[in-house]
Amino acid sequence: MVSNIDRQKVRDSFHRQATDYDGYAVVQGRVVERLMSLLQAEGVRPARLLDVGAGTGRLLAKLRDCYPTAFAVGADLAFGMCQTASANLAADRVHLVNADAERLPFVDGSFDLVLSTSTFQWLTTLDHAFAEVQRVLAPGGLFCFALFGEKTLFELRSSYKMVLQGGADRSHSFFSASEVSSALQRVGFSEPGAISEMEVEWHSDVPELLRSLKRIGAGSAAPVAAQGLSQRRVMLEMMEEYRKSYGKDGAIPASYEVVYGIGRKAR
Repeated sequence: MVSNIDRQKVRDSFHRQATDYDGYAVVQGRVVERLMSLLQAEGVRPARLLDVGAGTGRLLAKLRDCYPTAFAVGADLAFGMCQTASANLAADRVHLVNADAERLPFVDGSFDLVLSTSTFQWLTTLDHAFAEVQRVLAPGGLFCFALFGEKTLFELRSSYKMVLQGGADRSHSFFSASEVSSALQRVGFSEPGAISEMEVEWHSDVPELLRSLKRIGAGSAAPVAAQGLSQRRVMLEMMEEYRKSYGKDGAIPASYEVVYGIGRKAR
């Protein structure tokens, strides 16, 4: 279960970092490529498609190449992301909408295909967003998505917990693959499925990792130390623990568990 999330903070963070996002979101780029390969294996030919959490438009650009005649829409909570995607996709026939995944501004049955990457992990529960996807899909429509799972940034969170030694942990947590599958079933998707894969990126040190997370708007995924005089000590001890436990050849790994999910709306 994901911890409570300040949606306003998430929206503002991604709004501010929209122009920097693609330069730092390395794993997120790999996820787009992997999702496209999974999607193409399904053999769908959508006439109308929606990307929820479209970000800077990376996935939409791939979708336009794959389905050039489809009516394509991207929705994102952060207005800055919508602006960046609009600029990146200026030559394509793509419609961008500033909208919440839990309150999609489309009538029932609007799309044949709904996709999403690296978005749903920022929700407190999956049920509301998945139910909205179910609602806007036409009968027989496909839902194909990827989100970051429970092992994401385990090195960072483990090092932080080790330093806290039982203190209050305010770090972000993520959904498990089984929670994703259960949510798909609860809202009524047929043929639901979820697989988990690991991606790793390397950083020179922990401060560089934390800066990278901040530059893609994902700073809330990092541990938050208690306020006051102890804050600097806790963070310094966490960084040293991270380096000792996981460092290799002068660098530190940051692991991401990617949960890929799929479901169909019953005909």
